[in-house]
Order: sequence, then C-alpha cells, then structure tokens
Amino acid sequence: MYPMDNRQEVDSVTSEGCWYALYTRHQYEKIVADLLTRKGFETFLPLYSVSRRWKDRNKILSLPLYPSYVFLQGGLDRRLQILTTPGVAGVVSFAERPGIIPHTEIEAIRRVIANRLNVEPAPFLKFGDRVRVKSGPLEGIEGILVRKKNLYRLVLSVELLEKSVSVEIDASVVEKSTPWRGARVPSSATRQAVAFC
Repeated sequence: MYPMDNRQEVDSVTSEGCWYALYTRHQYEKIVADLLTRKGFETFLPLYSVSRRWKDRNKILSLPLYPSYVFLQGGLDRRLQILTTPGVAGVVSFAERPGIIPHTEIEAIRRVIANRLNVEPAPFLKFGDRVRVKSGPLEGIEGILVRKKNLYRLVLSVELLEKSVSVEIDASVVEKSTPWRGARVPSSATRQAVAFC
C-alpha cells in the first residue's frame, strides 16, 4: 500500500455514494459480501471462473478477482456493523482515513463482469501503453494493453488496492489514450476524490 496524503475523509452525508474496500479474512469474501448485503449494505464482489483439476476430473470454480477484498458503497456511518461482521478484518485506510475508490474504476470492473468477458487477475502494472476502448460493450473504458501469448488483454486497475485484472480484447477496438507516466494516482484524481463518488 502507498500513502495517499491528498485523500480527504468525507462525512457520512457526502460519502454515501463513495466506494471503499474492505479487507477480509482469507476465503471469506463471499461470506462477507452476503452478510453485509443482508444487513442492507451495497456490496460488490467481482468473481471469475477458472477450471481446476481435482484428481480425476476438472471442476469450474468461481473465485474473487480481488482475493481478500470486498467493495462497499457508502455506509461508513454504520462502521460498527461493518467491522463486527464475521470475516471483516478492516476498512482499507491511509493515515486512519478510509481510502476512496474512484467510481470509474468500479464501473469498469462492473461492465467487464456484466458482459461475461474472459477476465482474470493480473499483476498490478505501473507502466505500459494506456489505451481507450473505442467500440463494443467496454466502449470508453481505459486500461493498459498487454499481450499474453497470441491474445491481447486490457488490464484494469484499482489504484487504492494496487491490484489489477485483465480481460481479453480485440486490439482493433482500442486506441492510444492520453500519455500516462506510470504515476500511481494522478494528482487531479486525488484532489477530486469526492467528485468520483
């Protein structure tokens, strides 16, 4: 994790639409998301499918794209209910202030999941060609274009967690985006953290 000195804690009224990350115990992501949803919280747990071999057969598993994390929209005014939920280890924070995740990062992952695209966890990248999708179900989303074997993949990152996922994409539907110098969080994003909510 890296310090985010410019991020500001917001009060419960303005933070209702903001996204936060909860750190969970190992393999408690689904339990935490379910329990918090039952308590009336808005959660987001992106999953992906993977085939695993079990002795004499293959099995399709549904695993979290971000192991040990569940996303939460607003609700920090009910912090005690969140932190006493079995499996919740804490809210991802910096200088004792909850870190805000830009809405655009959550929306990008939501659209990938909603369109049932071939997605998988990826190493968090700081350098590479930043591109924008110009057509198709992910139109307008920006990420880093990488090549894996003979396929192109778009890497989408959640800066706050320093974690990424990649989704298969046709290289013909992307165009180079504005220059990106590999900064962890652009200064304008940190100054306008509340505006992303």
